Amino acid sequence: MRRIKAAGGVLFRFNDSLAEILLIKRNGFWDLPKGKVENGESIEEAAIREVEEETGVENISIRSYLCETYHEYIQKGDSYGKTTYWYLIDANGFKGTTMPQLEEGITDTEWVHLKKAFTIAHYDNLKEVIGKANKDLYKQKKA
Repeated sequence: MRRIKAAGGVLFRFNDSLAEILLIKRNGFWDLPKGKVENGESIEEAAIREVEEETGVENISIRSYLCETYHEYIQKGDSYGKTTYWYLIDANGFKGTTMPQLEEGITDTEWVHLKKAFTIAHYDNLKEVIGKANKDLYKQKKA
């Protein structure tokens, strides 16, 4: 089995004091931005790069580490084991237009409230990531 290291993020902003996160629609499913860590790149650098590339949102910053997820899949007859490292990423007040990365199969992006994100995220492991982001945002708001 071939091992892959990936990084991604829960990109958030506050809209009228409510936290929203940016979901991407990849290959017909609501997902979070993520991608492979490139040679010579730190996991944190990969998370920022992938979120920026897949959403078009720039000048973002990591707020905290959330968790890692693991899943296995088969592609073109080869088996892969993918570990993804997830971060809570601040959009730093972004109000512009997002730009889905079409060449990666991303056809849409949508800012959604955390509760809605939890219900429409396609993969169960993403619901876990979104739940951790919700807890982190709640803690930071109380501080």
